[in-house]
Amino acid sequence: MLLRRIARPLFASWFVSQGLDALRQPAGHAQVMRDGLDGLRSRVPGTARASAPAPVGKALDGDVSDKQLAMLAQAHGAAMLVAGTMLAVGRAPRTAALALAGLTVPLVLVNLPLSRRGALTPAEKKARTERLVRALSFTGGAVLAGVDLEGRPGVSWRVQHAMVDRAAVKAARAAEAAKHVDG
Repeated sequence: MLLRRIARPLFASWFVSQGLDALRQPAGHAQVMRDGLDGLRSRVPGTARASAPAPVGKALDGDVSDKQLAMLAQAHGAAMLVAGTMLAVGRAPRTAALALAGLTVPLVLVNLPLSRRGALTPAEKKARTERLVRALSFTGGAVLAGVDLEGRPGVSWRVQHAMVDRAAVKAARAAEAAKHVDG
């Protein structure tokens, strides 16, 4: 449908631009990640941080360098760029959209309006809230794009109807076999 051919690239443009920005300027994204981790750290009890798996516990304890965060931001940006491009050009669009939905979850987490040092300034809080709402909106849109069947039946419908068809064939064969036995 023509609408999907226009809407998908428009929708994917935000993901592609965010991915490119993270690849080109990872320091800014790493700082947002650092601020988000610091905010989460202040809210997560020490016992929970200690019992968390190694990478998560290490990140929440602040044992992650700026270089590591920058590399993580670049990797995340590259994944967003690839999935966004796939969605835009229509290659495995459902898979790409669901991948983008998963890739926006970290954006939601790091943009929660939490601060490590008390209250955020009103400008910082507003900026974080805007980024949070934007990430939530794009997550929802990506989920919708990911479940779009383009008018074709989904896997569950196909399986259900295949089982009904198989049962009908089996019943027809049984009736045919009974007819030959009786006749």
